[in-house]
Amino acid sequence: MTHPLKSLVPFFSPYKKQITIAGVALLAAALATLALPVVLRGLIDEGFSTGISSRQQAQFVMVFGVAVAIGVFTALRFYMVSWLGERVTADVRTKVYAHVINQSPEFFETTRSGEVLSRLNTDTTVIQTLVGSSLSMGLRSSVMMLGAIAMLVYTAPMVMGLVLLLIVLVVIPAVSIGRRVRKLSRSSQDRVADASAIAAEVLTSVPLVQSYAQEAREATRYMASNETAFVVAVRRNRTRAVLTAFVIVTIFSALLFGLYLGVQAVMAGKLSAGELGQLVLYVILLGSSLAVMSEVWGDVLRAAGAAERLMELLATQSPIQSPANPVAMPTASDGKGAEIRFDNVTFHYPSRPDRAALDHLSFHIEPGETVALVGPSGAGKTTVFQLLQRFYDAQSGTVSINGAAVTAVSLQDLRRRMALVPQESTLFSSSVEDNIAYGEPAARPHQIRLAAVAAQADGFINDLPEGYASQTGERGVRLSGGQKQRIAIARAMLRDAPLLLLDEATSALDAQSEKAVQQALEAAMVGRTTLVIAHRLATVQAADRILVLDQGRLVEEGTHTELVARGGLYAKLAALQFDHAS
Repeated sequence: MTHPLKSLVPFFSPYKKQITIAGVALLAAALATLALPVVLRGLIDEGFSTGISSRQQAQFVMVFGVAVAIGVFTALRFYMVSWLGERVTADVRTKVYAHVINQSPEFFETTRSGEVLSRLNTDTTVIQTLVGSSLSMGLRSSVMMLGAIAMLVYTAPMVMGLVLLLIVLVVIPAVSIGRRVRKLSRSSQDRVADASAIAAEVLTSVPLVQSYAQEAREATRYMASNETAFVVAVRRNRTRAVLTAFVIVTIFSALLFGLYLGVQAVMAGKLSAGELGQLVLYVILLGSSLAVMSEVWGDVLRAAGAAERLMELLATQSPIQSPANPVAMPTASDGKGAEIRFDNVTFHYPSRPDRAALDHLSFHIEPGETVALVGPSGAGKTTVFQLLQRFYDAQSGTVSINGAAVTAVSLQDLRRRMALVPQESTLFSSSVEDNIAYGEPAARPHQIRLAAVAAQADGFINDLPEGYASQTGERGVRLSGGQKQRIAIARAMLRDAPLLLLDEATSALDAQSEKAVQQALEAAMVGRTTLVIAHRLATVQAADRILVLDQGRLVEEGTHTELVARGGLYAKLAALQFDHAS
């Protein structure tokens, strides 16, 4: 199986120049460090009994030069590797985020947004630590380790032969423990994601939590999830600590054994004092390199778990994709509106495969027509909107606009022909102007203002502290429900699309505002096809037609007057609402 960290290789490919510079600096710093014991050996062997000779002065200069080289190349390595860590991490975050927001709603039925945020933030930070710090330390230590071993073998081959044999015997159990660390790292990051998901869910619903006085319960739930993450993290760190201790103790034991043999060789006259000093320094370099590598190995294992989770997100393919060879969206016969046709459409939500949301549904809407969709909850009204926008694909049947199947045109082309006013208006933490212009970012200020005037929003916007530049706050918390809804309506009007989708567009408005906005919406409906989802039947009495849905089927069709006269499901719904209102 491919190691998870190999999946990060494509993110490094655009930065070959920076990698080369970092690699050269790393190699130069390591070689300079390895040269230091050789230079010091000469000083030791020369001795100082007759004073400082010109040769010793030259050697001091060489030591200083080596120290300067170590400092300069280490600084260059640190900068370049840190740059790579930040750059690659930013690229990974960007690619994962762009991939996730292109997923269909089916993806978000099973994946919590808090878990995605955890992977974007926590997991990428783990990778940043590896790439921007640990990896360069590990590579530098690897070069120094190999160089130290080579020099030790050259200086005292018999001694290091025995030491290397001991090191090999150490590596085998270390690899086994390392696999355990990697599994625990993955599990730990999953538990952190669970806690993040709970926090994200609750923080977006604080008013509801406080309304039901559930602060203590939610804090306890988060604490329990956090404790689970803590327990798994402790197990990971304990195993990692055992690995580190095992490697350091055994490696240093082997090196001390080699050093002992080296001292014996000096006493026997087989090595000089300078060679022994050189041997000691290389033993220290080898031991410190191995110690650093054991720490880095723990970071590598943890980053492998993080990379695995991130690549799982990138490997997820949305079932809703633009066709490879899309057709151009045709223009409606009236040149402005949109013709809509559902032909024998059957659809099951992926999370509810045993229940049909739409069951052999067929209807036809002419360009410029205003059609209302009514029916009890769960009848399939919102599903019609979702299939039109191609958030899902029907299992059978055809959904078409202007004669072209929605699956045959590009997603961008399809969705640009629509403007939506949802039941729960969504605003971003930005200015009022930016929120209105969200669907048309290139719109000019006067166009934005005209849309706001049409949506009966200009008055309250001008009363805000900074007018159209006023910030709405996260999810529009600084505005009332009716104000948010009117901004959403202005956004749809600015879009000026041939198909207008209204999902209970006036549900958050008071009676006075609803009447004004209803007039604005009626003006906006002129020249375009409009589909209206409404539970309050008083808002759809003027529709050209009303389609009555029940359990995913079309059970009635006609005008308000015709449907009331038939005495069917619509008449019963109307009687309940109008009798209650009277």
